[in-house]
Amino acid sequence: MYKYNFLYEFKLLLRSGWMQILSLLLLGLFCFATINGNQKVLKRKQDIHSAKVEVKESDANMLSLLDSVENGMEVSASRWTIPSSPTAVGNYHPRVAAMDPQPLSFVSTGQSDLFTHYVKPTMAGDDFTLNFTEIISPVQQLFGSFDLAFVIVYLLPLIIIAFSYNILSAERESGSLRLLASQPISIHTWVLQKISLRFLLTLILTVIILTIVFVFLVSGNNFKGLFDVIITTAAYILFWFSLAFAVNLWVGDSSKNAIVLLGLWVVFVLLVPSVLNQLGNTLYPMPSRTLMINKMRNLKEEATEKQDEILDNFLRDHPEYALNDPNQSRQFYHRYMASQKLVKEKLEPVTLEFERQLERQQALVSKFRWLSPAIIAQESLNILSGTSTADYENYRKQVIGFAETWRNHLTPLLYNNEPFTSSKYGELPSFNYHPIRLKNNMIASLIIMIVSIGIGFVAYMIAFKGNVSKLIIS
Repeated sequence: MYKYNFLYEFKLLLRSGWMQILSLLLLGLFCFATINGNQKVLKRKQDIHSAKVEVKESDANMLSLLDSVENGMEVSASRWTIPSSPTAVGNYHPRVAAMDPQPLSFVSTGQSDLFTHYVKPTMAGDDFTLNFTEIISPVQQLFGSFDLAFVIVYLLPLIIIAFSYNILSAERESGSLRLLASQPISIHTWVLQKISLRFLLTLILTVIILTIVFVFLVSGNNFKGLFDVIITTAAYILFWFSLAFAVNLWVGDSSKNAIVLLGLWVVFVLLVPSVLNQLGNTLYPMPSRTLMINKMRNLKEEATEKQDEILDNFLRDHPEYALNDPNQSRQFYHRYMASQKLVKEKLEPVTLEFERQLERQQALVSKFRWLSPAIIAQESLNILSGTSTADYENYRKQVIGFAETWRNHLTPLLYNNEPFTSSKYGELPSFNYHPIRLKNNMIASLIIMIVSIGIGFVAYMIAFKGNVSKLIIS
């Protein structure tokens, strides 16, 4: 009996055109989203490449000037930009601190449309004023990016709802449910069979289309990444089909089923994430950035007035910076770098408060993300793509660490009045981004699957104990 039900349902879907429509719709959405994601990744690579080419050309000009200076030739450059000065090298010839895209960055835009992918820390720059944000259109921020994650998290549930909202109600409204009830099979088992077939067909089509997309539209054979994306998508699909199964048994006619399922889509995909975000902002508000900037300016003004005293204290704490020049021919940058260090130390509690509040907001969302499978799926895809909040926080910390390394490398030359020479060029530090490895994708997918199976099991048991088939037929 079960075999005939599956065959009949499969033939019915083919004749109705649902399978053809579903196949073309998924293929079109996935291909367009992948192409769009690849274009964003390509632009990101081009921007980073252009920045590195610019630095390479700047270095060639720097080495040319150094060669002329070392050979006693006159150069046509401003005195403060001649690279024999360590501060000129540190400020006018910085390195590129770039966050290169990961192999799956095309899958989910994540935070990459909010944050920049490269900065150029300078010797005299402030760590807390490094610009990590992109200037983008507010319209794009409002609607987001059309990538694979958007298709999977937002659009795929709508397709599933359209594909499964009236499995039982359509039979009842057409008058064929009484005839079906005369067969040796319970109504809820029959609904489970029909929903299971739709789930399997949707999953198979999704797997095939994702494989086609990865093979033909993505450079490189990243089959491990394909497997991870499939696992997350399969768990998410299972959740929505479980909801559809429960609604078909509990609600009633087709219009009510559609309204309830769309309402659940709004709750899980839109409402819960928005509420958690607003709750985080309310419980852990970010300190005023304006107040921090004003405090920074006041500290700089105070430091400017006491630069000589600050420099004396600084050299007293760092005698290694006065080895070659005990008398210290004091110049602007000698005083400025010492005062900057003092300003940074005094502003550290303010910047730490920013980081703590942000971490608390993220911890709140992470704690309650299980309320919405959409959040779990989106975060899992962001982690796979290397575009999650944790990835960009890791990049920010690495850049700040590199900025300190860059300053520490050139500061001894400044305070010891040593010129920068072409022989020291090869010793300049360079930035290498090290992505973090977050391995919660399988766990998150497993939890979604368990919740989905639980929803289906509870719906089945309630239907069985309540003898839903008699209620539907009556």
